[in-house]
Amino acid sequence: MNNEQLLEWTKEISSSQFSREFKDDIRFNNRLRTTGGRYIPRERRIEINPSYLKEWGEKEVEGIIKHELCHYHLHVEGKGFNHRDAEFRKLMKETDAPRHCTPLPSIKEHPAHKYRCQKCHQLYKRKRRVNTDKYRCGKCKGFLKKVEE
Repeated sequence: MNNEQLLEWTKEISSSQFSREFKDDIRFNNRLRTTGGRYIPRERRIEINPSYLKEWGEKEVEGIIKHELCHYHLHVEGKGFNHRDAEFRKLMKETDAPRHCTPLPSIKEHPAHKYRCQKCHQLYKRKRRVNTDKYRCGKCKGFLKKVEE
């Protein structure tokens, strides 16, 4: 799927689900890593992560498009388009748009560093390294030791 096909699909979703016309731009953005899509208000543009189409398929991307169209249409109408706004939540419920997208399976979720308390054997998993000279176990104040796998 290319950007032109994505634009046509979005216009179709916008007219059928929102009964409103989508007049601006939508495109794939390969630089998006942790999010399915985003709406840029100052440019009135929607960007979609193409990895979601490859890994989850059209149904997941349709949900992402609906979510971003909620931001778009409320912004164009001058209403509250942020996640915390009541209008946004109401429109999401009406259109059955998801609040969050499903995490990509290709993104590594396992923490890189594991530590075990030498006293109570509590296991700690961290993305960043921990200075074992400075930090102790939160449960018993015992010394931490890095677990090698």
